[in-house]
Amino acid sequence: MKKLVSLLLVVLWAMVLVSARSFAQDVVSVMDFGAKGDGKTDDTQAFQKALDSFGTKGGTVYVPIGSYLFAGSLNVPQAVTLKGAFESVPSHNGIRNAGLPKPGDDGTTFLITGNRGDEQAPPFITLNTNSTLRGVLMYWPLQDTDRIPDAYPWGIAMRGKNPAILDVEMLNPYNAIDASNNERALIRNISGQALRRGIFVDGIYDIGRIENVHWNPWWSMKPALFNWQKEHGEAFIFERTDWHYVVNTFCFGYKTGYKFGASSGATGACNGNFLGIGADACQNAVLVEQSAPFGLLITNGEFVAMDGVDPTMVVVTGSNNGSVRFVNCAFWGPCNQNAVIDGRGTVGFSDCIFVQWDRNREERASIQVNGGTILVRGCDFGSLAPQVSIGENTSRAIVSENTVKGKVRILNHGKNTYIQGNLGTE
Repeated sequence: MKKLVSLLLVVLWAMVLVSARSFAQDVVSVMDFGAKGDGKTDDTQAFQKALDSFGTKGGTVYVPIGSYLFAGSLNVPQAVTLKGAFESVPSHNGIRNAGLPKPGDDGTTFLITGNRGDEQAPPFITLNTNSTLRGVLMYWPLQDTDRIPDAYPWGIAMRGKNPAILDVEMLNPYNAIDASNNERALIRNISGQALRRGIFVDGIYDIGRIENVHWNPWWSMKPALFNWQKEHGEAFIFERTDWHYVVNTFCFGYKTGYKFGASSGATGACNGNFLGIGADACQNAVLVEQSAPFGLLITNGEFVAMDGVDPTMVVVTGSNNGSVRFVNCAFWGPCNQNAVIDGRGTVGFSDCIFVQWDRNREERASIQVNGGTILVRGCDFGSLAPQVSIGENTSRAIVSENTVKGKVRILNHGKNTYIQGNLGTE
């Protein structure tokens, strides 16, 4: 019996040694490659040595708690993970977060100073096939909270197949995430205040995923910077992509919340499934310049427009010839109109809620249709102003089975329309 126990102990110890050797081969620390993490020493070279240390095998570069200064850029090789100490997306001190830790007081903090003023420079971090960035705070310390922001290149670029960004706070990037020219990219649990652009998607020929991304002005709402952001900022930009899946995303205080357009570098536009998305305090919550014929499917969205010269939740421009559907969405805020539709495509609103349009009492309609095909069915209109205005260049229009506050006021100048079953309270 004693011999059997001794043999088992030897086997277990051997397993521990093998496991330890395997862990040592799979995980390295940036500190072993000369990183300081003191917030003063440029750690770019030490990080790149650590990332390159796996050759073609892949592994994890662990970054302990500290503040790491970067004057250059990083390239994360294939199958390598760059991992900080945060296990979920953190939150740090800004104008709306008094009392929370400042950047660098806890966790793994990247202080990014390189390529200031050069928007076209290489991204700070480039992810490649099967590579991952996880559990860090990214902070640009030279930005001023009350000044027009300095331009910087993209904070992260995603290339190759299956790159991933998980549990990352991007506190104040000028351009946050370039998610173009890849396949099956995964972006999950990201928060921060993207000043100029949040996420840019283009050149995607296999399904991309964006989940739980929130761009909030927690870093600064001071007038010079925040007014500039509201005049120039674009939170989510989609161009040529197939079957993009976007879930639980939000932005506050941008010129455009969600922008859909034709690609300048690839052929086509966006089609995808957008569930539980939101935009608040924007000039245009949704701007569609072009969509794919397969359609933009937007469900359970919440959209508020109240800033700028002509705040309108949804604008579909004359260049669009694709399809857009809004289902079970809510539109509110003191705006001029909830939607202005043009182009040659088809736009539909089903089971939606519209309130607070015609803020200046100019007899503007909630939905203004200047072109294309419009479908408005089963919606609820809650303001005492015209509900739908159908222009003479509208191709086809169906407005049916809606409920309205006050009188039904559908202004019909179209030639091919179907209007029936709309009920008011008077």
